[in-house]
Amino acid sequence: MNNKLNKEERIHLALIKELPCSVCDAPGPSEAHHIKQGLQYTCVALCVDCHRGPVLGLHGQKRMWAIKKMDGLDALNVTLKNLFKIV
Repeated sequence: MNNKLNKEERIHLALIKELPCSVCDAPGPSEAHHIKQGLQYTCVALCVDCHRGPVLGLHGQKRMWAIKKMDGLDALNVTLKNLFKIV
């Protein structure tokens, strides 16, 4: 798999990282979580806690995700809505 990003992918990821968290709405900057590795346009904006937090995070116990009743597709939908507000 080629991990080199083209110009458009770099711009897209930079914009995602400026967005608020798509789960808890914490203000940006955010981290870009890839729903599917290697597919740059399936990234969701997540704060550190909702992304990598050991209790709340997607890579932890996913408690914030359960509280909000969200999955990756829900978060992608929120990310895209927020992205289209700024472009």
